[in-house]
Amino acid sequence: MSDDYEAIPLPHVQKLSDKESREHALSYLEHVRKRHSVRDFAATPVPKDIIEACVRAAGTAPSGANHQPWHFACISDPRVKREIREAAEIEEAEFYGGRGGDEWLKNLSKLGTDQFKPFLETAPWLIAIFVERQGTDEKGKKRKNYYMSESVGIATGFLLNALHSAGLGTLTHTPNPMKFLSNILKRPATERPYMLIVVGHPAEDATVPAAALQKKPLEEIASFFVDGSEDSPETGNTGLTR
Repeated sequence: MSDDYEAIPLPHVQKLSDKESREHALSYLEHVRKRHSVRDFAATPVPKDIIEACVRAAGTAPSGANHQPWHFACISDPRVKREIREAAEIEEAEFYGGRGGDEWLKNLSKLGTDQFKPFLETAPWLIAIFVERQGTDEKGKKRKNYYMSESVGIATGFLLNALHSAGLGTLTHTPNPMKFLSNILKRPATERPYMLIVVGHPAEDATVPAAALQKKPLEEIASFFVDGSEDSPETGNTGLTR
């Protein structure tokens, strides 16, 4: 064992019975089922401290070697949001103009998306997530990061769930390429844009594509190996495997 390693007792231990655990799992399932990607946002302001708390929750995510290779640029400035929208729509115009390819564009057609992104200005907050390819240690020396995309992906999931738990609507937006985010937000060359999350309260007349509610059933997304053999998931009214 390395001399640098120091162990402490596991903090925040949860001790639940199977019944309590099942209830928590079902409660969370029902909660997360109510999360939908929103494209129609109200201009209602969202206090900065709510966004801060959600970002702090994202920052608790596990990461390679605990290097936490992420940066969250949170934008409410109307001028910066307009600049991001203008740059994003230039890339999206090329994508929907043919760069995306026929198959991809056909698959997107049932979601009703196009090159125009007014929500980038309407929503009160944009959160641009960056992957830190190279970091620094406590002494300011350069250090390599590990499993960067995996780590930032997990943190992004934490962030989406935190925002949903705060009663906010979200949209994951990934214009390609996203280099313009680095330029507009003046991020260092050691970082690359990962995703743009649009955040705010849904508009009163917000809609979602019917196709977006079609989620694969458990038997298509999971397999269970029990007692030396593979079992097919059995789902009852609870939505959990029995």
